[in-house]
Amino acid sequence: MNATAHNAGPVNAATPVLRLKRGEDRRLASGHLWVFSNEIDTDGTPLTAFAPGAIAELRSHREAFIGYVCVNPHALICARILSRDAAQPVDAALIEKRLRAALALRERLSAAPYYRWVFGESDQLPGLVLDRYGDLIVGQIATAGMEVLKGEVEAAVRKVVNPRGLFWKNDSGSRELENLPRVAEVAFGEVPAEVEVAEGPLSFAAPLAQGQKTGWFYDQSANRARLARYVAPGARVLDVCSYAGAWAVTALRQGAAHACCVDSSQAALEFAQANARRNGVTITAMRADAFDALRELGRQGERFDVVVLDPPAFIKRKKDIPQGQAAYRKLNQLALEVIADEGLLVSCSCSYHLAAEELVNAIQAAARHSGRFVQILEAGGQSPDHPVHPAIPETRYLKAFFCRVTRTVG
Repeated sequence: MNATAHNAGPVNAATPVLRLKRGEDRRLASGHLWVFSNEIDTDGTPLTAFAPGAIAELRSHREAFIGYVCVNPHALICARILSRDAAQPVDAALIEKRLRAALALRERLSAAPYYRWVFGESDQLPGLVLDRYGDLIVGQIATAGMEVLKGEVEAAVRKVVNPRGLFWKNDSGSRELENLPRVAEVAFGEVPAEVEVAEGPLSFAAPLAQGQKTGWFYDQSANRARLARYVAPGARVLDVCSYAGAWAVTALRQGAAHACCVDSSQAALEFAQANARRNGVTITAMRADAFDALRELGRQGERFDVVVLDPPAFIKRKKDIPQGQAAYRKLNQLALEVIADEGLLVSCSCSYHLAAEELVNAIQAAARHSGRFVQILEAGGQSPDHPVHPAIPETRYLKAFFCRVTRTVG
């Protein structure tokens, strides 16, 4: 039995209390870390009494200790649990403990120091992302609570891995949900303009301040490794929404003869071409909107043996679901029209609000409309350095389906 679950006395007299309404502790007891504003007993413990990022004791309506939380009275998710141990308050020691536990997992997963080191709730550090690029750490903070703890995080990063530099790339739109400004800044040390990435035997570079996410998409590394079994010698590859060319370069090094990168960013395409050169291969680049590019390639009669669709999230909020589903169907339909017989479609979505079966439905609807027959050979998700918290479905977001494409059968 966990004794702390029944502690009805004050854990720390100096820590304010945030109390739940009757019955609102059940979901949290199952392991979830988020507390919503409508679950709070605001008569007894008004949210307005808390400053953004304040630490509080979360208690049930019967005064049972649930955990220490970071509070944001202005957000729908008004509190996030950081510790369920009454004897372990939220302090520098807790942050260091969490970082060391996260590091131990990544060091088992990877022989080289290139990975997502901390993945928010899945590493019991809600609102914090840390990516490691050798001796450079790039972080993102998405919550007011973690913003207040930024100094403790910086000190713990120094203590645990002592990198040459830590850069905060806090330019995500999710910060607006917590009333946090978008800002990019050097926390300490030397921070270059580009991040260097090792992925298996390959080497890449990507922009830092002007790049996407923290500079790289570590979540797709396991899916790119899966590509090897499907790339036949001499294959023609189309990498749509290519960013810095990771899929294309991987395919070329796995035996493909030709690869074209499509992206709307000229800077991204220049990195893709540079990444091809640094790995001893060559790509062609097409600067265009993904939909427009596929239409034009289809009009030209181009055919590819492998087409990779790795678009940005089309669905960021629930209200975007219908429009986003239509976009995924259309993108896949256009892709199927340029895939050679017996070709491969790799169709991805990083939209949490698009369930895996809905992406399958989009692929199948596209296939029927295009007169193609599709077989799903393999399904991938985010790489294991992005672990899923089993009580928090939101931590599972990436889908990737590897599909064989032939002419219509029957």
